[in-house]
Amino acid sequence: MLSLTPADHDAVRLSLKVALAAMAVSLPFGFIFAYLVTFLRFRGKLLLEVFVNLPLTLPPVVIGYLLLLLLGKNGWLGPLLDLLGIRLIFTWKAAVIASAVVGFPLLVRSIRIGMESIDPQLIQASRTLGARWYDTLVTVILPLSLRGIIAGSSLMFARSLGEFGATIIVAGSIPGVTQTIPLAIYDYASSPGSETLALSLCVVSVALSVLVLLFHEFLGKKLARRD
Repeated sequence: MLSLTPADHDAVRLSLKVALAAMAVSLPFGFIFAYLVTFLRFRGKLLLEVFVNLPLTLPPVVIGYLLLLLLGKNGWLGPLLDLLGIRLIFTWKAAVIASAVVGFPLLVRSIRIGMESIDPQLIQASRTLGARWYDTLVTVILPLSLRGIIAGSSLMFARSLGEFGATIIVAGSIPGVTQTIPLAIYDYASSPGSETLALSLCVVSVALSVLVLLFHEFLGKKLARRD
């Protein structure tokens, strides 16, 4: 039987909130970047791809520390953020940024795969008929990339639910404020006698991941039948 405390419920709600926000913030940028690297040729394209995919190979703790150097009070953007009255570090917004950075490559890869599967003749026909690039983008590329967008969004959402290393560096583990499911499990695992509470949150985490994957498969098959 699950044994969840009020703090655990807060952690679950915050995890869902962070994952949804990270997905929503990253989606337009992921689509734009996938479009650029798929359909455009420009100098430095390879370096840009390497930079975006770097979070896949870097330890999340490294990403978190770099974000801390960038966004911290004494960081590279610290004075500008202070001037604008924006506080990010050790807030749930920092957890969103960390999750977005870590999951962004998964989002881009999935959208790019969807775009690369589009028949070039369809794009060429659209342009031949006089459509401008943005008309082709909206009426041809976007609808035919929908499966990739859904797949990437699902993967990023699931990845954000499990983000730990970068989040604990930039957001900390403040119950009710920045403590997500993975951070709460870590705290319980570090405390003797809290095994039941940790296991309960593990069950919740597994259940959420399964639901996300089922939703992903359902939409994927539905779109495939429609195509």
